[in-house]
Amino acid sequence: MDNLLGRQTNYTVHTPVYEGPLDLLLNLIEHAELDITTVSLAMVTDQYLVYIHGLEQARPDEISAFLVIAAKLLQIKSEALLPRPPVHEPGEENIGEDLVRQLRLYKRFKEIGGWLMERQEQGLRTYLRVAPPPKVEPKLDLSGLTLNALVAAAESAFAKGKDKEPLASVIAAPKITIREKIDLISKILKQIQHTSFRGLLGDSPSRLEIVVTFLALLELVKRYRVEARQEGLFSDIEIDRLEGWQDDEEIELEFE
Repeated sequence: MDNLLGRQTNYTVHTPVYEGPLDLLLNLIEHAELDITTVSLAMVTDQYLVYIHGLEQARPDEISAFLVIAAKLLQIKSEALLPRPPVHEPGEENIGEDLVRQLRLYKRFKEIGGWLMERQEQGLRTYLRVAPPPKVEPKLDLSGLTLNALVAAAESAFAKGKDKEPLASVIAAPKITIREKIDLISKILKQIQHTSFRGLLGDSPSRLEIVVTFLALLELVKRYRVEARQEGLFSDIEIDRLEGWQDDEEIELEFE
């Protein structure tokens, strides 16, 4: 230990810039050929303090991280000079062990970063495939397809577009009102007294028709003209006409 201490005392760090306080501390320990322990931290404290004295002209935000590490190193060194090591209370932070753990983790990341940089410089940016290549199942069987069948399919598809309006014309969206749907529900329930929501929509309703019909149904439920019930989630809505709804009654609507 005396030989190591003598070696590190005579060693002086000459470097313009360090990435940070942990980088400086790791450099001091490695050049003194010491392992990362609390003892080695105490031994390089003086060299660390000498370096940060040269940073006095630096900005406060740049030197603050160095001062935090310096304070920890001074505490570690002061505890090492005591005749017996201090006893830490349960749950009390052990600054020496915490700093050693940070330094070892930083060294590990720095080694990995250097290894990746070396591979980058050598052009070894390749990765082995661990999993087997995916097996793509055929989704479309074209073995029985003929040219005539392909032409017929194309003609059928193009024929559906003949009835469409040209792009230059403006097509107005169909106007569907809540009152129209209320009249429809009234007409249906006058004949059969009971129906379902799907029965009100027909074969191929548009999204607009579904929304307006549902709003009309809610309006009639709110006014106690019909009774609606749904047995389960996403099941059909059953609708019954209530006796209080007169055939010639005019329902006033807030929104048409």
